[in-house]
Amino acid sequence: MDTQYVPVVLASFGLSVGMYYYLSPVLSALLYDGYRKLSEVQLVDWNTRAASTLHSVLVSYMCVYVLLYDEDSKENPVWCKCRLAKITCAITTGYILADTLVMLRHFPLSESVFYILHHLCAIYAYTYTLLYGTLPYFANFRLLAEVSTPFVNLRWILDVTGYSKGSLFVIINGLMMCFSFFMVRIAVMPLYYYMMYMVWGTSEFYRLSFGMRLAWVITSVGLDIINVFWFSKIFRGAKKLVVLKKLELNNKKAA
Repeated sequence: MDTQYVPVVLASFGLSVGMYYYLSPVLSALLYDGYRKLSEVQLVDWNTRAASTLHSVLVSYMCVYVLLYDEDSKENPVWCKCRLAKITCAITTGYILADTLVMLRHFPLSESVFYILHHLCAIYAYTYTLLYGTLPYFANFRLLAEVSTPFVNLRWILDVTGYSKGSLFVIINGLMMCFSFFMVRIAVMPLYYYMMYMVWGTSEFYRLSFGMRLAWVITSVGLDIINVFWFSKIFRGAKKLVVLKKLELNNKKAA
């Protein structure tokens, strides 16, 4: 068992908690006059999204770099020794632990249970990567999903700050959110499972314990089911925005 990345997890946890309780409230109040007028529920959501955006921007850059340029992870995606890949997983694990803590403290379980299940699936998988060095390439592949997160958070911020659903900025962000979500969470599924198929049954694969294999399969399928469910909701929302803008343009032409 390798515990050298535990300090990174703890540092990420501390930064995420600090972002939520201290940095976001101070910076948001300076940048947006209406911040202090938000409801208590909106303030909680706002600050969690600030921490989420910070995490997603940092991790997205790191995991894309690993997937494109790290040769060791490509040659041995099951047991590669890429430190950056494991650091990325450690940062994400710390953030997810902090976000789960905030949700348990501030949100009703009935509203957050779906997100908590998502977080638990991710923690379960990344713990194996960090402690035993397994599947860092595939763990980073999953983190491509974070590329879409800033657009998701911006959609909520635009809504709560009073932007019209028919405004061009809202529509562009909505389309970018839908497109990025599809590309990094849905369209990559065939490639991900093809890579899984290519290593399945190899000597490197059989070095994995039964529990590691089970964690790999269950979390991969579970997260993808959740992503398909979320994408169906995002797609319907983006479709409504386009229809709304089209009706608005038609009404202007008729007038």
